[in-house]
Amino acid sequence: MTVTDRDRGLLARTLYGEARGEGLAGMLAVAWTIRNRVNDGQEKSWWGEGYAGVCQKPYQFSCWNKGDPNYPSVSGARQIPFRELAQCQIAADQVIDGNVPDPTGGATHYYATTLSRAPAWAASAKPTLKLGSHMFFKDVP
Repeated sequence: MTVTDRDRGLLARTLYGEARGEGLAGMLAVAWTIRNRVNDGQEKSWWGEGYAGVCQKPYQFSCWNKGDPNYPSVSGARQIPFRELAQCQIAADQVIDGNVPDPTGGATHYYATTLSRAPAWAASAKPTLKLGSHMFFKDVP
């Protein structure tokens, strides 16, 4: 699969919106979750195609929902501070280029433990990692 500059940029913006407060380890874990979706054998039309398609698949990553407070930043309407975006870009590039191992054990889903309750899908999924304020899962029905 060819990875474009747009793929790299949208992954970095998604990391900003989803995991900037989780440090490098948290950003890498979220990036790997996205990569696992990109590389998943399921029909591409469900997850989206490539990194850009997966990141912007409606209702999959809350930072891309128009009502989310992160949306103005990830969409480009508000500028992301250079240093923060650069950190997200480094994490995105490390995962895309395969320079770091997957700490999530193949996770395709996660949620923030700061939610008032876990998503319904989490009850029957296999947890793979708790990192910061995120729980990661695979084998989600």
